[in-house]
Amino acid sequence: MSTLGGIAVIFDLDGTLVDSEPNYFEAGRQTLAEQGITDFTWSDHEGYVGISTQETLALLKERYGLAVPLESLLADTNRRYLELARAATPVYPEMRKFVELLAAEGVPMAVASGSSPEAIEAILAGTGLATHLRTVVSADEVAHGKPAPDVFLEAARRLGAAPADCVVLEDAAPGAAAAHAAGMRCIAIPYVAAQADDAAFATAGLLLRGGQAEFTAQSAYAWLAGSAPAS
Repeated sequence: MSTLGGIAVIFDLDGTLVDSEPNYFEAGRQTLAEQGITDFTWSDHEGYVGISTQETLALLKERYGLAVPLESLLADTNRRYLELARAATPVYPEMRKFVELLAAEGVPMAVASGSSPEAIEAILAGTGLATHLRTVVSADEVAHGKPAPDVFLEAARRLGAAPADCVVLEDAAPGAAAAHAAGMRCIAIPYVAAQADDAAFATAGLLLRGGQAEFTAQSAYAWLAGSAPAS
């Protein structure tokens, strides 16, 4: 019997389970370069961490006054991203340990991400995480992406779990805000250190200001066990 009671765990994917942001930056940079935008930097990219690819491109289309249809930008970026993701997407070692620890305890788990279903599937399959993470929700499948709670609420529905029994792991402020809006607890592991003071992270039950360098599977498990509802 798990010491975690009726807890279900929902993982964000990009920047939380896997370090995929460099691939997203490169895919977006190449797409913009094809449109004549050559000054898009990593610092620029950091401002869009945590929101869906489609919403990011809609904002970039407006920012740079691009005439090309959003659907075309999205198709080009997703194609480039999938090529990069399939070539190499590293899993954070302690996150892999955490997933395996929860799986051994029979804890229900899901992935809720702003990435496309194809990108999520490619990464989970390529990293071997698909073995344990079979319930997956993309922002493409719900009405609104993060910071709206839709993806997390849909993940809870598919797991058959009440939102109050769910704990979300997130690296970005919009995701922490979405978890709070969904009525779920949150373990926040900021991907961009400078964003650790964002008000959305203040709603997290556990905020690891040092990001992935501070996260360990055992400490996260201990926190979950300590916050589990009494059975």
